[in-house]
Amino acid sequence: MIVKLIDYFRDRLKDVIRLCYVLLALVVLWDVIFVSKEHAHTAVEHIPGFWALFGFVACVLIIIISKWYGHLGIMTREDYYDN
Repeated sequence: MIVKLIDYFRDRLKDVIRLCYVLLALVVLWDVIFVSKEHAHTAVEHIPGFWALFGFVACVLIIIISKWYGHLGIMTREDYYDN
């Protein structure tokens, strides 16, 4: 069942990406309209959608740094243990 779901999403990848963008926009819109900024602790928390943008940038940085670190020394050639 899970394989069929993954294949379904893989076949409609552009639609899934568009849906994710729409959901991100809705989260930011929700933040702008409904979340009170009265009790913000810092000045940047008054910026609409700050935490959504912060989370997105942090996620992208984690992926980039992890890939860089992996290619730097963790990953080895496939025949490493054969020698």
